Amino acid sequence: MNSKLGLLIYSFISLLVGIMNVEDNNGSYASVQNLKKIQAYVMSRQLAKLVWDATEQWQWFAKKTIGCQWTEATDSITANIAEGYGAYFFNDTIKFYYYSRRSLFESCDWFGKAKERKLLSQEEITKIQSLLEQLPFELNKLIKRVRINKENLKIKQ
Repeated sequence: MNSKLGLLIYSFISLLVGIMNVEDNNGSYASVQNLKKIQAYVMSRQLAKLVWDATEQWQWFAKKTIGCQWTEATDSITANIAEGYGAYFFNDTIKFYYYSRRSLFESCDWFGKAKERKLLSQEEITKIQSLLEQLPFELNKLIKRVRINKENLKIKQ
């Protein structure tokens, strides 16, 4: 068995049991536990829960037209952060973080529609809006950090 196939099998099995330890771009170990320490990931998970809780209560038409799309866009934010975090190459990581940012802006659009159509309570609006305002900065910091790590690695070589 070649070493790449062996590493792939080991990574897959490790991921399944929750102990994935794959060396990331800056020599430390990317793990599911470390992913949960990324502020953009934590905040986007909070946002996804708020959106789910809000849309789950809606009537069928609102849920079908706005709720499903908004939930998918919001869930995509965290999914792309996770996928980018697990990527080995810097460019792949950055690409997925940009996908996450695009999903964030899509989520902002659905939020505006839900607000205009009076589908949200004032409390939901306040909590969701706060996260939607903070997340672009967190995602941009995350992207910038990866770019800096990439440049620092080039300088050392």
